Amino acid sequence: MGPRGPARRARRRHDPSHAARHLRHRDRRRARRVRGARLADRPDGPHRTPAQRHAPARRPRGGAGSVSALIGRRIVLRPLVIGDFEQWREVRRRNHDWLTKWEPQRLPGHPDAVEDRDAFAIRCSARQRERQLGTAYGFGIFVDGDFAGEINISSVQRGPFQSAYVGYWIDERHAGQGYVPEAVVLICRFAFEELRLHRIQISIIPRNDKSRRVVEKLDLRFEGIAERYLEINGAWEDHMRFAITAEEWATRGDQLSRDWLD
Repeated sequence: MGPRGPARRARRRHDPSHAARHLRHRDRRRARRVRGARLADRPDGPHRTPAQRHAPARRPRGGAGSVSALIGRRIVLRPLVIGDFEQWREVRRRNHDWLTKWEPQRLPGHPDAVEDRDAFAIRCSARQRERQLGTAYGFGIFVDGDFAGEINISSVQRGPFQSAYVGYWIDERHAGQGYVPEAVVLICRFAFEELRLHRIQISIIPRNDKSRRVVEKLDLRFEGIAERYLEINGAWEDHMRFAITAEEWATRGDQLSRDWLD
């Protein structure tokens, strides 16, 4: 009878579902503590002084470049590593026609990370360096442990701007199941409560109905059309700009988390 207790605890430590539940409860407790603080009293809030506004931004917990997994209701977001190459390549190959019409063209002479493991390793290293510098944060989207897409915070700018951009893509097999809105809510919580950003923007080609559906589900604020905004698949495309600020997150974050994460 004696060893049963320690043995059961050891099994729990190695049970992925138990670990995921532990991380999910930890993140919820952390989110409640952060949301409980008054936004105006935070060093990056709307009433911050010039000295506070230009103070160094707080690094994510765990040190420079260390970003733990973000745990949602049905998905896990984590940085990609070289060990993900086979899954990533299979999904990208299978979704070539589904994705390339919405993406910038690969630069001539640059290796194709889909077909070149070394190029993928360089890509992972570059993302790690971006995390260390605090300029970008890239995550793979995992559903039941399988790679299903990506979501990224890019072009993080500090100083008086405190803003960044969010982009995402999903495996066609998983499209329409609410995984991307869930990922966006996780990213919002991370951006506003960990990185302490003030604003994030999502830019979408007007005819990309499936991507627009993501921001519509979350009721993100539409800011207007940016003409010939980005080069996509060889053409300069107009983009619809959607955004959310820290003030909006302070008002809506609890409800969005209940709807998509809890």
